[in-house]
Amino acid sequence: MTIQLSAIDKTSRNAPLETAIHIGLTFLLAAACLLILLPFIPLLSWGIIIAVAAYPSFQSFQKMLRGRGVLAATLFTVVFLALLIVPVILLAGTLVSGAQSFVAHAKGGTLVVPPPPASVATWPVIGTPLNSLWSRASTDLTDAVRSLTPQIKAIVPGLFSASAGLGLAVLQFALSVVVAGLLLANAEAAAQVTSLLCKRIFGERGPELQQLMGTTIRSVTTGILGVALIQSVLAGLGFLVAGLPAAGLWAVVFLIAAVLQVGTIVLIPAVIYMFAISGTTKAVVFLIWCVIIALLDNVLKPLLLGRGAAVPIVVVFLGAIGGFVAFGLVGLFVGAVVLSVGHRLALAWLGQTPAPAQAADAQ
Repeated sequence: MTIQLSAIDKTSRNAPLETAIHIGLTFLLAAACLLILLPFIPLLSWGIIIAVAAYPSFQSFQKMLRGRGVLAATLFTVVFLALLIVPVILLAGTLVSGAQSFVAHAKGGTLVVPPPPASVATWPVIGTPLNSLWSRASTDLTDAVRSLTPQIKAIVPGLFSASAGLGLAVLQFALSVVVAGLLLANAEAAAQVTSLLCKRIFGERGPELQQLMGTTIRSVTTGILGVALIQSVLAGLGFLVAGLPAAGLWAVVFLIAAVLQVGTIVLIPAVIYMFAISGTTKAVVFLIWCVIIALLDNVLKPLLLGRGAAVPIVVVFLGAIGGFVAFGLVGLFVGAVVLSVGHRLALAWLGQTPAPAQAADAQ
């Protein structure tokens, strides 16, 4: 009897140590899995976001095809890839043709820079140096380029790096669309796994929080990314009609800035350029168009975000900036959505729900 009690006592003393070892091994396994999946986290995150955001439309499309989920997912993937690839090809064609035209004019000696308008010299801060450089370029372009050689050499590596990053982001997004298509083709199984995971983590509130995550993802995707896309399309049309050089590139830059909630900043130099090179009437019309685009943000965002869980704009801004720093260009979208979902989950976990008036003020 004494021997049995001693063995039980020894086992009870070793239980905490064994528990600690099990927990440590579990953490090591989780860390190893995370390190292995780390390169694919942005890809998988963006694929999940696309799939969740598009799921209601996918369901309607699947009903049109009489429940054939695989066919609907395949067509969905093809359409989304076309929507991504076609603008990229058009943008690349615009940039290549512009570069070829510039090189041809430069080699033929026909590249001419018009003299600056007299009003440029009166601009505050930048007027005098800009007028001086512009005047030198209009009289002797070679000399002006030679004077800027150190600055050009410093900028070129950054431009190549940015171009490579943009190409990688496009490839990553294309792969994310494929991942989204695979998830939609297996939507029922994915929903079951998500439901079990939420129940395991959050207990009885699992289904509620699962629905909250889907609602928030669709709300933020529509209210933030959708508005940014609408503004970018309208801005791109304005750039093309106004004859702004590299209009496609300007539209891409505006899209990134609109996601960061600072799209108006990109419109300012475009308006200044139009006033500098165009007639007053054309420049004023372009200015009015840019003002309309900037004000659309205040009109569309409350309407679209109001359909789902409202998220303070500061959360979206911090998510976009942090996502960009962490994951690059794709992180602009992933960071905004993930942090918004985290914000809503935190409020739900604390048992707090913002009142409609507060949510509207936060926007």
